[in-house]
Amino acid sequence: MKGEKHEVAVDESPPFGLMIVRVRQFGRTSRLIKAFVQLVRFGWAQALSCVFPVVIFASLALTKIAPLPLLPRYDWLLVICLLMQWWMVRSGMETRDELKVITLFHVIGLALELFKVRMGSWSYPEEGYTKIFGVPLYSGFMYASVASYLCQAWRRLKVELVQWPPFWMVVPLASAIYLNFFTHHYWVDVRWWLSSLVMVVFWRSWVTYEVGGVRYRMPLVLSFLLIGFFIWIAENIATFFGAWQYPNQAKAWSLVHLGKVSSWCLLVIVSFLIVATLKQVKTMAVTGAVERSHEDGKSL
Repeated sequence: MKGEKHEVAVDESPPFGLMIVRVRQFGRTSRLIKAFVQLVRFGWAQALSCVFPVVIFASLALTKIAPLPLLPRYDWLLVICLLMQWWMVRSGMETRDELKVITLFHVIGLALELFKVRMGSWSYPEEGYTKIFGVPLYSGFMYASVASYLCQAWRRLKVELVQWPPFWMVVPLASAIYLNFFTHHYWVDVRWWLSSLVMVVFWRSWVTYEVGGVRYRMPLVLSFLLIGFFIWIAENIATFFGAWQYPNQAKAWSLVHLGKVSSWCLLVIVSFLIVATLKQVKTMAVTGAVERSHEDGKSL
């Protein structure tokens, strides 16, 4: 009607509407690019943290395809692992404190291997000069490589724990999980009860990590499941290349039973709890030393 004013929304007029559509598309594309860059950064940090496990798997594959002279395969694997461990510390990829943690895992893993092989859970059918009670010494490095990954990922991603349970809950739980790997051969297997207990104890716990200056967080229980699943995949690769052998793989290789994921999840939990506890103990020691130095400075 005459005298009426017709207001046209800016975003509805053709020139401005097209511009806004382009800006929104660019914004979405920009967010996708940023997300992709962050994913690449995260993947690179993970890849650097997995150097030791990758070397072990590569050695398993290469020695299977092209046998090395002079020594049996298991002995060559031990030599490669020892050289790799020396280089990791020498190059600075691992600290001396991390080496202590890795050595602890080597001992824990080797003790488990000795028992499990004796009970017939799996075997190492090849010959070797460095086998003790049927267990090659290189096998301890497969457990140590998990600790190596955890320590390096912790440092590279600046991992922090939120609402971590108290020490008196964590240590008995980790001990019970580890002992169940032994006792279930003689008593009831309580892994599912322990898994439920883990859910209860860590239900409110989160792990935070940093990628490209941005912090993210993940439920701690979910991280246990993810790491356990990927180790199960790694286990299939390892058994395919003859790292060890389950009874059902004696005649021909077959996929490791999916139920093993629960075992690996529990082993990852033990590993994570040990690393986290040692990290916290060191942090408290450093904090205490700093506070004492400040107090000494004030007293002068």
